[in-house]
Amino acid sequence: MTAAASDAPAAERWDARQWSRLLVLSGNMLLDAIEVSVVLIALPTLAGRFGLTPWGAQWLMSGFALGFAALLLLGPVLCARIGRRRAYLGAMLVFALASLAGGVVGGPALLVAVRVVKGCCAALTAPTGLAIINDLFPDGPQRRRALSVYSLFGAAGFTAGLLLAGALLETGWRWVFVFPAPVALVLLVAGGYVLPREEGAGRPRLPRPALFRQGSLLRSALGAASLNGTYQALLMVAVFRMSGEFGWSPWQAALALLPACVPLALTVPFAGRFLARHGTRRLITLGALFPLLGQVLWLIRPEGSSYALGVLPALLLVEAGFCCAFVALNAQATAGFTAADRGAAVSLYQMCVQLGAAVLLPPVALLMTHGAGPRAAPALIAAAGALGLVAALSRRRARGPAL
Repeated sequence: MTAAASDAPAAERWDARQWSRLLVLSGNMLLDAIEVSVVLIALPTLAGRFGLTPWGAQWLMSGFALGFAALLLLGPVLCARIGRRRAYLGAMLVFALASLAGGVVGGPALLVAVRVVKGCCAALTAPTGLAIINDLFPDGPQRRRALSVYSLFGAAGFTAGLLLAGALLETGWRWVFVFPAPVALVLLVAGGYVLPREEGAGRPRLPRPALFRQGSLLRSALGAASLNGTYQALLMVAVFRMSGEFGWSPWQAALALLPACVPLALTVPFAGRFLARHGTRRLITLGALFPLLGQVLWLIRPEGSSYALGVLPALLLVEAGFCCAFVALNAQATAGFTAADRGAAVSLYQMCVQLGAAVLLPPVALLMTHGAGPRAAPALIAAAGALGLVAALSRRRARGPAL
């Protein structure tokens, strides 16, 4: 064995500072995932508390996504003006304060406003954190490993949010909105210690027009928008069905949705190996195909079917898509860009991810409230899933067969 070969593993080892930075930045991914799933489980409870239809209640979810998407493209400009570190820490502080405000406001309109504010804060912390990770870890095995850790926190956060919602709702619905505050404060303090300081803020720049013509980025963004939007929409349909038709408590609904998130948390640690072996193209294509099969299965299931025969198989197929494509889409969205354009590319990608939920949740909830039969909303979800598959297949045609 040569000296160069024996030194390679040591060169790829991370020291305590690298690990601490990665864990703090990944903690933000955990926080954002909790923010989505904890409110998802609470939707039927909040709808009953405030006398809301599914159309009215869904704004508590889509409001967060709207705030997230609305501010994303301005994130790189703000970060360039005041610095990534300041933007990240400032947004985290406002996020914590907004969470505390969610525990004292008294009506659904104010709660939606709080959720929009928190989405705006996430629009600064999420892409900034991902961009810092891409700068700290060189392209190749180290970056794939870092992205796997980052994605693992997101998957674990979504699972934790489901279970937390079941526990918090036993105490009172306000705790659903307050709970993220201490998590945000911990990340704020830790980030103040470990995040790298910059030499100085750069010149603010908007994304170059050419960035919007990058076919690989746009196809990845469209696929991620379809994956995220259809996922949240189908889970919303499932939660209201479990509460209404099955008469299940929030705890029961949370446990029933675990097959839609736990497999991702179990497979994400191996995502780097999957990417190295199969590449992003195959994984993204499978990540669009499996959810579509699950959505179609939900659409054609017999009326009155049980959880085991109707809901569970669809959830497992949807989750199989996430296991294939979640890390692959994140990796593909940031590949091939210079450091100058990477932040804008991440912001554009994240904006499309959030728009997938913000655009799809309202019409799906409207069909749930006023639609012609129980299949109208699932049909719309399946149509959106088909668009994601078309995006993945067009990408394959554009680049040739997968290796």
